[in-house]
Amino acid sequence: MPHEVRAVVAAKKGAPVEVQTIVVPDPGPGEVLVSVQACGVCHTDLHYREGAISDDFPFLLGHEAAGTVEAVGADVADLVPGDCVVIAWRAPCGACRSCLRGRPWYCFDSRNAAQPMTLLDGTPLAPALGIGAFAEKTLVAAGQAVKVDPAARPEAVALIGCGVMAGYGAAVNTGGVGRGDTVAVIGCGGVGNAAIAGASLAGARRVIAVDIDDAKLDGATRFGATHTVNSRGTDPVTAVRELTAGHGVDVAIDAVGTPSTYRQAFSMRDHAGVLVQVGVPDPEMTVDLPLIDLFSRGGALKSSWYGDCLPTRDFPILVDQYLSRRLDLGGFVSETIPLEQVEEAFARMHRGEVLRSVVVL
Repeated sequence: MPHEVRAVVAAKKGAPVEVQTIVVPDPGPGEVLVSVQACGVCHTDLHYREGAISDDFPFLLGHEAAGTVEAVGADVADLVPGDCVVIAWRAPCGACRSCLRGRPWYCFDSRNAAQPMTLLDGTPLAPALGIGAFAEKTLVAAGQAVKVDPAARPEAVALIGCGVMAGYGAAVNTGGVGRGDTVAVIGCGGVGNAAIAGASLAGARRVIAVDIDDAKLDGATRFGATHTVNSRGTDPVTAVRELTAGHGVDVAIDAVGTPSTYRQAFSMRDHAGVLVQVGVPDPEMTVDLPLIDLFSRGGALKSSWYGDCLPTRDFPILVDQYLSRRLDLGGFVSETIPLEQVEEAFARMHRGEVLRSVVVL
């Protein structure tokens, strides 16, 4: 029997979001119905509302979520009702050319639920990143629901579903930060701080946080930054080189995603250093770099997609680190809010007042 639940819907481009009653079907083959307990408010949801991702309105927002399995469809063997899960927006298919080459974190045919969730009048909703979790219940592909330890607080581990995994994975998976490395992270929001935490946990001996906000830099030390640089009045490239005996860092992570921060990250690397871009740029942005520097400096320029993660492998690892108090997921939670306050949370996020607002249901 279909379920009528409350959910946050973006009906029109740029219009304030609304809490509406939507219809969520029972799970079909390979699908799972999840009772959502917590969902983080991410910049990507705001991009959907602004029409910056697509114009497939109306959108069902929310994608950084944790909850419990309420029902499973046919052919679902590894989940049962009552399981605690974090929802992933990548569920590798196992059959595309990337999966068959042993690179499932680049899967080109990630799975989503086949059945649509709808408005009461039957209008199909486009779920954000194939999830749509600003809702009391949501329908996802079974591969998107990653079972985790039930001892974990939902409002903390929900953030693994997007922002924390993106930043942590940018350092550990994409950047390959190892013991003794030096790392610089530009941008100390949720993703940047997760990259700082990942680098610290991976054994980096020096983790330099770069931002234009002293309050954010102070917060970055909580997640493992050993040094901070306020780039509002200081050349960050010069400052980072001074902190690394003039050499630059082994791994520079751009968690902002602008031409200026990308060039800074490029220039603050040591020879053969790695640049990782995880901040999402505006589609119209471009960057110019001297070709001779690309050649002579060596190293690698990488983009990090979802932290190049494999959710079934990485989510439980991060949850274990949280439960053992090595990863401070609770430190990312600035506030908990009801569904009705998502629009206000967008405004606070846009002003840089929070790391994460988390909807709790």
